[in-house]
Amino acid sequence: QVQLVESGGGLVQDGGSVRLSCAASGRTFSNYGLGWFRSAPGKEREFVAAIKWNGITTYYANFAKGRFTISRDNAKNTVYLQMNSLKPEDTAVYYCAARLYGSGGSSRNAYDYWGPGTQVTVSS
Repeated sequence: QVQLVESGGGLVQDGGSVRLSCAASGRTFSNYGLGWFRSAPGKEREFVAAIKWNGITTYYANFAKGRFTISRDNAKNTVYLQMNSLKPEDTAVYYCAARLYGSGGSSRNAYDYWGPGTQVTVSS
């Protein structure tokens, strides 16, 4: 039903900023809850941020609060993750995920569709 593709990853210096994008094909995001997860080297995939299907309520992992911002543009079928004040420990593959009428949960099983991920590397 939905294909997700992340973009915007790359190499950034400690303290720098990156904005990730996740574009959907096939359907709009208007009725989808959307989330961002990441997988650091040697670690399990963990929750980063999410936005409810209504586009109003947002949620953040503790490490993301005050540094990362999730937003969406339904006209472009795109969800963004703005990441500021990046640290080396933020180095990971970042994934976007979606579920129809999703509430923006923090669990991986709260989402049905996943993108292939984009690498973000923060150099110290």
